[in-house]
Amino acid sequence: MARPIWTGTLSFGLLNIPIKLMTGERRVDLSFRMLDSRNNAPIRYERVNAETGEEVPWKEIVKAFEYDKGSYVVLEESDIAAASPDHKETVDIDTFVPLESIGPEYFEKPYVLEPGKKAEKGYVLLREVLKRTGQAGVGRVVIRTREYLAAVVARDDALLLLILRFAQELVDPEEYKLPEGGMEKWKITAREVDMAKQLIESMSSEWNPADYKDDFRDRLTKVIEDRVKSKHVVRKPAAEESLPENAATNVIDFADLLKRSLEKKGGKPPPAKKAAKKAPAKKTTTTTARKRTGRKSA
Repeated sequence: MARPIWTGTLSFGLLNIPIKLMTGERRVDLSFRMLDSRNNAPIRYERVNAETGEEVPWKEIVKAFEYDKGSYVVLEESDIAAASPDHKETVDIDTFVPLESIGPEYFEKPYVLEPGKKAEKGYVLLREVLKRTGQAGVGRVVIRTREYLAAVVARDDALLLLILRFAQELVDPEEYKLPEGGMEKWKITAREVDMAKQLIESMSSEWNPADYKDDFRDRLTKVIEDRVKSKHVVRKPAAEESLPENAATNVIDFADLLKRSLEKKGGKPPPAKKAAKKAPAKKTTTTTARKRTGRKSA
């Protein structure tokens, strides 16, 4: 069973939904070790001083930034820690934007958000509202000491966290030699357009990702399987994680939190709908008591 990368919260407004950040991709690349062909021993890479040729022990290695060719500035661990983000183990949503407004060039890597213990209600609430509005929650997340820009989107029964590239990481296509102008400039005829459209229509189908496989990997895997036996790995089950403080679990009054969040942002919550029929006094009292205690009748 896959282990979470970290366990924390997804935060927007005053709602904090306990989640587990799970990997959303499976690496299928085959990795190889380099061996000495004379005795099939693994080749070891050593940390060698470029001037003396001597091996450098780990305790003598420091991190440095090369700000000019051959010129370095050494960074202490405290320097790096000071620049590290504070909100670890949290997905902080800053804003919601139309999902279709995020260009495909910004999407980089997927993760799956799994609800924490007793957090299903808040999880489903956010998931279904994102589906109905076509929005994506954009914010920051820290994964292994580095801060990323991310989008939280709804996909079937899941909330996905998609790592986004910052604008500064993208190359402007205008930096390359691209053909400018439309079809008239390039003397593309109406007949050529019609034939191209017909060709595309004849090759069109529904997108089914399962139809596409890494054939080279499959063939190479078969070669490897013919030479070695598979090994079975047994892992210890992961221990249950405790709930974060102030976690929005299934028994939390989400309407109150959402109302307070709207008021904090300067908005007004929609008026509560009136009940179609008044319930008996005794039944109402019992229901209210259950809501206050968060317990169900046996």
